[in-house]
Amino acid sequence: MARVSIFLIAIALIAGMVAYGNRESYTVTIANTAGGSVSTPGEGTFTYYEGTVVDLVAGLEVGHRFVNWTGDVGTIANVNDATTTITITDHCSIAANFEEINIVVAAGYIYTMGLRPDGTVVIAGYSYQSYGQRNVDDWTDITQLTLGYTHTVGLKSDSTVIAVGGNSQGQCNVSNWTDITGVAAGSRHTVGLKSDGTVVAVGNNHYRQCNVGNWTNITQIAAGYYYTVGLKEDGTVVAAGDNSRGQCNINGWTDIVQVTTGDYHTVGIKSNGTVVAVGYNDIGQCNVGGWTNIIQITAGGRHTVGLESDGTVVAVGSNWAGQLNVGDWSNIIRVAAGNSHTVGVKSGGTVIAVGWNDFAQCMVSKWMLIN
Repeated sequence: MARVSIFLIAIALIAGMVAYGNRESYTVTIANTAGGSVSTPGEGTFTYYEGTVVDLVAGLEVGHRFVNWTGDVGTIANVNDATTTITITDHCSIAANFEEINIVVAAGYIYTMGLRPDGTVVIAGYSYQSYGQRNVDDWTDITQLTLGYTHTVGLKSDSTVIAVGGNSQGQCNVSNWTDITGVAAGSRHTVGLKSDGTVVAVGNNHYRQCNVGNWTNITQIAAGYYYTVGLKEDGTVVAAGDNSRGQCNINGWTDIVQVTTGDYHTVGIKSNGTVVAVGYNDIGQCNVGGWTNIIQITAGGRHTVGLESDGTVVAVGSNWAGQLNVGDWSNIIRVAAGNSHTVGVKSGGTVIAVGWNDFAQCMVSKWMLIN
């Protein structure tokens, strides 16, 4: 039996030599520009036999989109696709190219807004109770949008802020704000991030959600139903306001690079692309512990959505209206979650949406948000 085994091994080795002995091996050098990376096979120099078909997968960083593959691209199946293949026929060098892009899409309770390339705003959805939150037709030079329950807030290119809609709690009293770099709208309060890392807020303060005057070194803000969250330079998080569902229990969070808020839950991305969440989890909206390679997150009323570096999307939580039906989405570069609908911007600038559409809030198929 031993002699038979040795004989079979010898035959296998000879067969391998016959199969590969006449095949050349070539090196492939892979690089990337700023704004993304090559996850498969990676970046660097690799060696393959002639004729090998190698998978190529380029992953995004948030705020960027994939442009193309350049270099020795003659045997790349599709140079304009971030996920493609290359057939090895010679030594070659290729690069994945990305570009920075300002994509703004925001989803509210029953309406959706997007920022056109010229700084004006496009709207989908209408309101059974109109507070004027859709009165943005004359807005110009907008760089950021955020939607509250009945009000809309826009950040202008000169770092001032404009707001329309329900103002029963003073949530639209932002006309005197200056030097603002970020805005966030809660149910009936509005928060602004200043360039020096301090924070201002107006509107309903019943739960002290506007008590942010002593915050410093803040790099990003988010506003939930009755609470406010701030991400600090050191990757820790602060919160103020209603904590009835544990949504403000973020004191132990570290290494966070982005935060977002639903109605009563808070979600954060860590620098390694994993995700953490606290707060109301009655229907699984905080079940994000298994997510990886996430570059952007957004939270709706009772659902959470994550954008992966390969342009695909994951979602958990309530799906009563189909707002989690994003499993077949691809080439997405930005996501937004409304109360019960989900919106995605594709790399070409078109927009898709799923979920609750009773008020036409998902009618975004004709939008174009990139030149």
